[in-house]
Amino acid sequence: MPMFKGVISVVLLVLNTLFWGIPLTALSLLKLIAPRGRIQKAVQAGIGHVTMNWIGVNLWWMRHWIQPRLEASVPDNLRPDQWWLVISNHRSWTDIFMLLMVLHRRIPMPRFFVKRQLLWIPIVGLAFWALDFPIMRRITREQIARNPGLAKLDREATERMCARARQSPIAIYNFVEGTRFTPHKHALQQSPYRHLLRPKAGGVAQVLNLLGDKLDGILDVTLSYTNPNPTFWGFLCGQEAPITLKARILEVPAWMLTADYHAESQHKEHFHSWINALWQEKDCQLDGQIDHA
Repeated sequence: MPMFKGVISVVLLVLNTLFWGIPLTALSLLKLIAPRGRIQKAVQAGIGHVTMNWIGVNLWWMRHWIQPRLEASVPDNLRPDQWWLVISNHRSWTDIFMLLMVLHRRIPMPRFFVKRQLLWIPIVGLAFWALDFPIMRRITREQIARNPGLAKLDREATERMCARARQSPIAIYNFVEGTRFTPHKHALQQSPYRHLLRPKAGGVAQVLNLLGDKLDGILDVTLSYTNPNPTFWGFLCGQEAPITLKARILEVPAWMLTADYHAESQHKEHFHSWINALWQEKDCQLDGQIDHA
């Protein structure tokens, strides 16, 4: 029965993607040739409308078919006409759907920092491009040593997104650890936290520096899984154990608005201290939730 449920879930996910992929593809092609100005804005609004419906239908069938056991605590004063930076720990692909399940249409259209490899996913990769998601490259230190210019590519992608984000409300989502938590990655990093990987500060720092004055706040999310090894397939099969999502609003500290993370070492140290303290607090919160699960 769980296997059957998982297969049907995959079919529903694919069918919904194919259905909304038709207007998305048409509008994306139109975006390539549409002149700047009112027509370009109308096309972009159409792409956003299609994407929000695509997300909404996925969430609808997941609620009724998979029926995830999600306990969520989210602030009441969220609106879709605000600017937000959403930061979260990362355990599974399921995280994305849990975040959307509680935040869809309560805050603006989501923009995720996505890895360049995901652009090759049919329709989904097209949506990432059409919606101007910041595309991140996996660049090693060795590659940067050979070609220092590569270090600027991710920063430039974030700058382009933040420049466009000033024109209309946006919700920028960032899984700060940069990858999903696993015991192997935890040991490899020698992470000082029990339940988290080390946070990567650069992307968050750049968003706060470029867009901090527009943000209504930082939405800090902590995801906790009763299952120590959650998988997206287990979620699609309806077998995922209870999940807890807790969100709180943090104000953007005034010093972040003028601190250039990449230019001055003291700002980098200040920001690392801030995010490490936040991660330590999150780790303690997870201690309490997991110990009482």
